[in-house]
Amino acid sequence: MVKIAPSLASAPLNQLEELVKELEKSGADYLHFDLEDGNFVPMMSLGVNIIKELRSVSLLPFDVHLMINNPEWIIPQLAEIGVEMVSVHYEACPYPRRTLGIIHDLGLQAGLAFNPKTPLPSLACYLPFLTFVLILTTEPEIKMCTYLPSVLQKVTMGRKQPGLEKLIWEVDGGFTLENIHDALQVGADIVVSGRGVFTNNNFAENIKRMKEIGKC
Repeated sequence: MVKIAPSLASAPLNQLEELVKELEKSGADYLHFDLEDGNFVPMMSLGVNIIKELRSVSLLPFDVHLMINNPEWIIPQLAEIGVEMVSVHYEACPYPRRTLGIIHDLGLQAGLAFNPKTPLPSLACYLPFLTFVLILTTEPEIKMCTYLPSVLQKVTMGRKQPGLEKLIWEVDGGFTLENIHDALQVGADIVVSGRGVFTNNNFAENIKRMKEIGKC
């Protein structure tokens, strides 16, 4: 069954603590955090202190997506907080294997994220550090950006690469009840959803319906 990771960047920030508790009760599998530097992408929303404050509120795994140039400096802080998954951008790391190694050596699951325009390279060279791949299906520059279904071909292509059978494939960007089936068709393991989960503030029902679609 597909796992759902609500993206807190789309959540109402004035009630995050209660919201996180409700998401856990509603069947969310992970909590997804985007951390931006205002440089790699122009936005800045959530910060390390928010993740730290929320860590004691939920038992769900914390999945942190670093949209940051040269992100190695912040990874030890996230490990100290107690997050479980950290992904860094292929485009933002001069030496991706070294960065993934730092994440792995701190006991976290290490992920490599790809913007829509970036072709998927051979990933075997990033083993044994690489645990998951995050494919963005929207451009990260602006909110409410267009969903790009053709990008999902990267999941299909990546799954065909030899020696990567254990990799987890995560997709993020514009997923709702109307299009989550696209992600399932290509074999995504985790679907990050902001708008789709928080639509009409009915996230318990939205998560339930997404998982029901994932059973089909």
